[in-house]
Formats: sequence, structure tokens, C-alpha cells
Amino acid sequence: MTDGPAPRTLLPVLDQFAGQPILVLGDLMCDHYLLGEVGRISPEAPVPVVRVRSERHTAGGAGNVARNLAALGAKPLLLSAVGDDDAGRMLTAILEADGVEAILARELDRPTTIKTRIIAQNQQVVRVDRETEAPLSETGRVLLTQSLRRLVASVAVVVVSDYAKGVIDAAVMAALREAVQASARKPLVLVDPKPVNRDLYAGADLLTPNLKEAAEMAGLPGGSRLDILKAGLALFRRCHCRHLCITLGPEGIALFREPSDVLRIPTAARRVYDVTGAGDSVMAALACGLAAGRDVLTACMLANFCAGIAVSQVGAAAVTREELAEALRQAPPVHLEQWLGTAVVPEP
Repeated sequence: MTDGPAPRTLLPVLDQFAGQPILVLGDLMCDHYLLGEVGRISPEAPVPVVRVRSERHTAGGAGNVARNLAALGAKPLLLSAVGDDDAGRMLTAILEADGVEAILARELDRPTTIKTRIIAQNQQVVRVDRETEAPLSETGRVLLTQSLRRLVASVAVVVVSDYAKGVIDAAVMAALREAVQASARKPLVLVDPKPVNRDLYAGADLLTPNLKEAAEMAGLPGGSRLDILKAGLALFRRCHCRHLCITLGPEGIALFREPSDVLRIPTAARRVYDVTGAGDSVMAALACGLAAGRDVLTACMLANFCAGIAVSQVGAAAVTREELAEALRQAPPVHLEQWLGTAVVPEP
């Protein structure tokens, strides 16, 4: 075990999140919540009857990453696509209310992705998805690639939020790599991946799969420490990434600073109500920390606290800078578990 920096010493980093320009590229969706109570089983079938008490809509997918960035004080710009429909128009208004600037390709023949979650007594009963995984139209793809070439030079970090709904493809990722190479600033590229697109992420500065995704991308089983290490090393070979962060659910985060330098950061969650969107909160905190010039371990520790806050709330939550600050003030010392290599604890 190695002691990480005391959580309180990370508080000054949060002030450096303010105004950080971060570009988010990926699949935007509408998260629709029906919240209520179960009082009986239906006489029509052995299923619970949910009496709906409230309803809400939020930006999900890449939109949830962007609204988490805004809540942490950064300045996100979202590049994505929606359908030319009521849900797409509603998402535009939601993003504006959340302080997220967006450039959205409006697809005439493409429905906006909607994920409806029915929740009772703080438990998700069922989820209903309305979506397509078809690729973007040529017009939509051109809008995104031209926007990338124009905007990448003005940001500190680019987040690729891939939900495999058609926005991220070989052409878009090639345009991103070209824009980064042409930029004098060379922003960092962070990718929340999907296994089906695993060959598109070559050269990313940081990959952030969960345990299941890492195992699928590596073509290996996941579970034990040895399995995780093998999967991580396979991803370094396959994706040629600079760093790797595998989220382990209740076990925390496995941070591969290098193939031979691996630390496990234990979870900061005290209670778990809903894991929906926790990965987006992790990505937002990672992006803010790295945009502020901090090393990947410091950024990962901040992300771990964000995840702990996110899973304690029902539905996808946008963790605020104030909530993160309070969690850091109250947190006990963090004990890092060294899996490989020598840990170097960063200065706050």
C-alpha cells in the first residue's frame, strides 16, 4: 500500500477547472426518467405496477459528459448529432440550460436516441431504448469533421464519448487525429470506448473502459487482478494508448500510468443507488484535471471521488465542483494499492 496525496490537498486543483476549454465528441442521447412507487403486481401479468410521481429529461451519453464538465466549472463544447424531431429540439434546449455550447448535425432520417428508465423506490425497474446504430449521413459527417479541424486547436482536451450509436467512425477519428497533429497546442485525447470500435482509438492519450469493456476489447476474461493486468497490457499493444484507466465498480479504479506501472485506487463511494452515468462523471473529472495541467494520478483520484458522488444519486448525475470539494474535505486518507511498478505520489 502507498499513501496518495491527502484529499484536502487536492482542493486547489478544483479552482483550476474554471473556464478550461474541453471539446466533447460523441453520441448524444436523451435520458428520460419516470420516477414513482410500486404498490402492487399487475393482474394482467406478473410484473410490478409503477405509479409515476414525477418525470424528467436530461442530456445523456456525450451530453452527460458535457454537462458534468459544465458543473465542474469547465467550458465544454459538444459535437454530436440528433434527429430532426421533438426529442432533438428538446435536447438542444436542455443543453443550453445546462450551459453547454453544442454543434449538432440534424439528421432528417435519424431518430434522436431516447433511453427511458422507469425507477421505483430508488431501483431501476426497466429501461426502454429508442435508437439507431446506423452511421451518420455524409452531410452530418462532413459537419463534424470540418468542426473538428476548426476547433481542436482551441481546446486543452478532447473527450471522445463513444456509445456506438453511429457518431464515432473511422473517418471522424481520422479527422480528429489530423486536427491534433496540425495543432501547435496538441490537446490530449481521452476516449471512453466501446469494444465494437476498439480499432478506432489508436494513439489516444487515455482510454477509460470499464472492466467488462476492457475484457471484451482485449479478448480476454476479466475478474482477477491477473486478468485485469493481462487485459490492460493487451490494450496497450492493440491501441497504442499512453495511459489506461479501467473502472472496477465497487473495487475502484485500476490506473495504468504505463504498462509496467499500475495502481489500484479504492472506491470513494459510501453508498450505491444507481451507477447510471458514473462513467461520464469519471471522464469529466479526468478531463478537467488533465486540462488543468495535473498528472494522470491526480486526475484519476479526483475522478474516483466524482464517481462516488454520482453513484449515490438516482439517475445520471452532474457532479458539481462544490459537491466534489465537500467530498474532498470529508474524505479520509487514500491508500493506493501497487499492482506493478513503483508508485510516485504527485504533488498537489
